[in-house]
Amino acid sequence: MTRHPHPTLRRRRAALTLAAAAPLLAASACGGGGDGDSVEITLAHSYTEDQPQHRCGAQVIADAVADADAGMTVEIFSNSELGGDADRISSVVSGDVDIDIQGASGLGAVYEPVSVLDAAYAFDDADHLARYFESEPAEELIEAFADEAGIRTLGAWSAGMRHFTANQEIREPADLEGLRMRFPNSSQFLLNAEALGADATEVAYEELFLALQQGTVEGQENPIVNVDAVSLDEVQDFISLSSHQANSNLVVIGGVWEELNEEQQQVLSDAVATAVEEVPGCVEEDEQELLEGWSSGDEMQVVDDVDVEAFRSQADEFLRANFNEEQLAVYEGIRESAQ
Repeated sequence: MTRHPHPTLRRRRAALTLAAAAPLLAASACGGGGDGDSVEITLAHSYTEDQPQHRCGAQVIADAVADADAGMTVEIFSNSELGGDADRISSVVSGDVDIDIQGASGLGAVYEPVSVLDAAYAFDDADHLARYFESEPAEELIEAFADEAGIRTLGAWSAGMRHFTANQEIREPADLEGLRMRFPNSSQFLLNAEALGADATEVAYEELFLALQQGTVEGQENPIVNVDAVSLDEVQDFISLSSHQANSNLVVIGGVWEELNEEQQQVLSDAVATAVEEVPGCVEEDEQELLEGWSSGDEMQVVDDVDVEAFRSQADEFLRANFNEEQLAVYEGIRESAQ
């Protein structure tokens, strides 16, 4: 298979090659040599290195692969270094990027039914998401995704529930009326906005702080760890704990999977499984620390008496009425796994 690395990867690999050339040639001249070439796996994501998705996810995967010593290494490119979500998933399909940690809505660009994983109130919590991915409906969805897009899903985790922030409390759907709320530019997120009763404005995540500071938008929704990562507590007065969406992350791999031997495939699968176990706990610890800090400080007030059931019932009715047959089947499979 011919692979064409992302320009950033080409530049970095060229530098590494030049730096390593002299000692390698010297070793060759002396008759030395290794046991074979090591497979270099590129792993990309959009999170900062301080966030649990990196610390307890991507880094755990890379470390576990290194410890296994199976002739394989994982190089991480964080903070959207290899492009935004839409760019990276295209790069996985083309083979320019090997592994991506991606939200379900981003994956919907290559297989639309997967985006339903990001539907408002589809999942009750992180445990529900974990149960679903052990179910038969999830297996069928992931197999169909692989067949359609040529991308294998190695694992999935919740990186926290998404909540509203604004300069006023949001306790019920009526509180969203008249507010310009930022939502990501994806069909499922925009459908969620309608379902929740929000007036959606599309703003790139990288531009969100400035948009809130300048009043282009008045509020937004994100997991707690993302709110902290881009310092939204500096430009928002309230975080309302609506828990309206599980922030799903799927670990997906492209055609390089077929280049790995059985041992390497097992090592990589086990490494991802370890990260899947660790990320939710890391997220929860970070969330607790942040909420305690906000509750005791002056920057952002925590609203913990949101009428979640009012939002949930409104969203469920709207989504069931507006999903197509294939989307509705995925949604119902998720809801059936709730306890």
